Amino acid sequence: MDAAGAGEGPSSGGGAGDAVGSARPAGAPSRYESQKRRDWNTFLQYLRNHKPPLALARCSGAHVIEFLRYLDQFGKTKVHAPGCAFYGHPSPPGPCACPLRQAWGSLDALIGRLRAAYEESGGTPETNPFAARAVRIYLRDVRESQAKARGIPYEKKKRKRAPSSSAAPAGGESSSSTALSGGSSGSGAGDASGAPPLRGSSGS
Repeated sequence: MDAAGAGEGPSSGGGAGDAVGSARPAGAPSRYESQKRRDWNTFLQYLRNHKPPLALARCSGAHVIEFLRYLDQFGKTKVHAPGCAFYGHPSPPGPCACPLRQAWGSLDALIGRLRAAYEESGGTPETNPFAARAVRIYLRDVRESQAKARGIPYEKKKRKRAPSSSAAPAGGESSSSTALSGGSSGSGAGDASGAPPLRGSSGS
């Protein structure tokens, strides 16, 4: 499962973008919708392969966290251990034996898609396991631990204040908030999508 599709930026303005949009076959799902469907199907398969099998109605935040940990084996982001010489080094000069993990940005985007898919499938916001407090805390801990291990601060960039009187010069930069994802480390925000079909996953 990939969190990559969640990082799509806004389409550029102009006739070219409109032409591309109009060329899409009627009724064809967007990349986001296609990714969300794949993520949801993979999660349901994970529940079926769970030992013992787990019904969606009984799924809790703890099971969601278990699923995210399961996905780590398919990650592409190097996360240095505290004892590693490269711990906290944003650009390690050489290889090390530290494990690959799912980037925080990938997991965060993945949970957003699964949270939406759960409610679109008839679930209620009150019972949504992907919106559980435990899941939010887990994602926050992953973000902070990866920031320390990789020496990359996850801080939102502040918006630049628009000039009050003078007009912006031609060709000036447009101010926008940068969505933070695991891809900032060079791992790409699409770690989660590389997960192969699930086979006999069991609860840890």
